[in-house]
Amino acid sequence: MFGLPRRISRFVLRVGASANQNGTALYEGVSVLFLAQVFGVELSLAQQVVVALMCILAGLGTAGVPGGSLPLVVGVLVTIGVPGESIAIILGIDRLLDMCRTCLNVTGDLVCAVLVAKGEKKSRILLSYKLL
Repeated sequence: MFGLPRRISRFVLRVGASANQNGTALYEGVSVLFLAQVFGVELSLAQQVVVALMCILAGLGTAGVPGGSLPLVVGVLVTIGVPGESIAIILGIDRLLDMCRTCLNVTGDLVCAVLVAKGEKKSRILLSYKLL
Protein backbone atom coordinates (compact mmCIF):
# COMPACT_ATOMS: atom_id res chain seq x y z
CA MET A 1 0.00 0.00 0.00
CA PHE A 2 1.32 3.44 -0.95
CA GLY A 3 4.39 1.69 -2.33
CA LEU A 4 5.92 1.32 1.12
CA PRO A 5 8.67 -1.21 1.75
CA ARG A 6 7.32 -4.02 3.90
CA ARG A 7 9.92 -3.64 6.65
CA ILE A 8 9.19 0.07 7.07
CA SER A 9 5.43 -0.27 7.09
CA ARG A 10 5.52 -3.16 9.56
CA PHE A 11 7.77 -1.27 11.98
CA VAL A 12 6.17 2.17 11.76
CA LEU A 13 2.58 0.93 11.88
CA ARG A 14 3.30 -1.22 14.95
CA VAL A 15 4.93 1.71 16.73
CA GLY A 16 1.94 3.85 15.75
CA ALA A 17 -0.48 1.31 17.19
CA SER A 18 1.45 1.43 20.47
CA ALA A 19 1.37 5.22 20.49
CA ASN A 20 -2.39 5.14 19.91
CA GLN A 21 -2.76 3.39 23.24
CA ASN A 22 -1.51 6.57 24.87
CA GLY A 23 -4.26 8.53 23.14
CA THR A 24 -6.86 6.12 24.45
CA ALA A 25 -5.48 6.47 27.96
CA LEU A 26 -5.64 10.25 27.65
CA TYR A 27 -9.26 10.09 26.46
CA GLU A 28 -10.18 7.83 29.37
CA GLY A 29 -8.50 10.15 31.86
CA VAL A 30 -10.22 13.23 30.47
CA SER A 31 -13.57 11.42 30.53
CA VAL A 32 -13.11 10.38 34.16
CA LEU A 33 -12.07 13.87 35.26
CA PHE A 34 -14.99 15.42 33.37
CA LEU A 35 -17.52 13.09 34.98
CA ALA A 36 -15.98 13.65 38.42
CA GLN A 37 -16.45 17.39 37.94
CA VAL A 38 -20.04 16.93 36.74
CA PHE A 39 -20.88 15.01 39.90
CA GLY A 40 -18.97 17.41 42.15
CA VAL A 41 -16.35 14.90 43.30
CA GLU A 42 -13.20 16.69 44.44
CA LEU A 43 -10.11 14.65 43.68
CA SER A 44 -6.94 14.96 45.69
CA LEU A 45 -3.58 14.90 43.94
CA ALA A 46 -3.12 11.27 44.97
CA GLN A 47 -6.49 10.33 43.47
CA GLN A 48 -5.60 12.13 40.24
CA VAL A 49 -2.37 10.15 40.04
CA VAL A 50 -4.33 6.93 40.62
CA VAL A 51 -6.73 7.92 37.82
CA ALA A 52 -3.80 8.58 35.48
CA LEU A 53 -2.12 5.25 36.27
CA MET A 54 -5.36 3.27 35.97
CA CYS A 55 -6.17 4.92 32.64
CA ILE A 56 -2.68 4.16 31.31
CA LEU A 57 -3.07 0.51 32.28
CA ALA A 58 -6.61 0.39 30.88
CA GLY A 59 -5.48 1.96 27.61
CA LEU A 60 -2.99 -0.82 26.92
CA GLY A 61 -5.57 -3.33 25.79
CA THR A 62 -8.42 -1.20 24.58
CA ALA A 63 -6.97 0.92 21.76
CA GLY A 64 -8.02 -1.56 19.06
CA VAL A 65 -11.47 -2.43 20.39
CA PRO A 66 -14.40 -0.16 19.46
CA GLY A 67 -15.97 1.07 22.68
CA GLY A 68 -13.59 -1.13 24.66
CA SER A 69 -12.56 1.66 26.97
CA LEU A 70 -16.05 2.30 28.37
CA PRO A 71 -16.17 -0.62 30.86
CA LEU A 72 -12.73 0.34 32.10
CA VAL A 73 -13.78 3.98 32.49
CA VAL A 74 -16.69 2.76 34.63
CA GLY A 75 -14.22 0.83 36.80
CA VAL A 76 -12.08 3.93 37.29
CA LEU A 77 -15.18 6.03 38.05
CA VAL A 78 -16.35 3.63 40.75
CA THR A 79 -12.85 3.60 42.24
CA ILE A 80 -12.88 7.36 42.80
CA GLY A 81 -16.47 7.50 44.09
CA VAL A 82 -18.35 8.61 40.97
CA PRO A 83 -21.46 6.55 40.14
CA GLY A 84 -20.81 4.09 37.32
CA GLU A 85 -24.10 5.08 35.70
CA SER A 86 -22.57 8.47 34.92
CA ILE A 87 -20.99 6.90 31.84
CA ALA A 88 -24.39 7.41 30.19
CA ILE A 89 -23.53 11.12 29.85
CA ILE A 90 -20.72 10.39 27.37
CA LEU A 91 -22.12 7.13 25.98
CA GLY A 92 -24.14 8.84 23.26
CA ILE A 93 -21.18 10.66 21.75
CA ASP A 94 -18.49 8.09 22.49
CA ARG A 95 -19.08 6.04 19.34
CA LEU A 96 -18.66 9.08 17.11
CA LEU A 97 -15.55 10.18 19.00
CA ASP A 98 -14.19 6.64 18.82
CA MET A 99 -14.57 6.55 15.03
CA CYS A 100 -12.95 9.97 14.69
CA ARG A 101 -10.02 8.92 16.90
CA THR A 102 -9.57 5.75 14.86
CA CYS A 103 -9.56 7.64 11.54
CA LEU A 104 -7.07 10.14 12.89
CA ASN A 105 -4.83 7.41 14.33
CA VAL A 106 -4.77 5.35 11.13
CA THR A 107 -4.18 8.41 8.93
CA GLY A 108 -1.37 9.60 11.19
CA ASP A 109 0.27 6.17 11.19
CA LEU A 110 0.15 5.97 7.40
CA VAL A 111 1.53 9.49 6.95
CA CYS A 112 4.41 8.67 9.30
CA ALA A 113 5.16 5.47 7.41
CA VAL A 114 5.23 7.36 4.08
CA LEU A 115 7.51 10.05 5.52
CA VAL A 116 9.91 7.47 6.97
CA ALA A 117 10.03 5.64 3.64
CA LYS A 118 10.74 8.87 1.74
CA GLY A 119 13.38 9.87 4.27
CA GLU A 120 15.07 6.50 3.96
CA LYS A 121 15.05 6.75 0.17
CA LYS A 122 16.76 10.17 0.37
CA SER A 123 19.29 8.80 2.84
CA ARG A 124 20.19 5.95 0.51
CA ILE A 125 20.63 8.37 -2.40
CA LEU A 126 22.91 10.63 -0.34
CA LEU A 127 24.87 7.65 0.95
CA SER A 128 25.40 6.31 -2.57
CA TYR A 129 26.72 9.74 -3.68
CA LYS A 130 29.16 9.80 -0.77
CA LEU A 131 30.41 6.32 -1.60
CA LEU A 132 31.17 7.36 -5.18
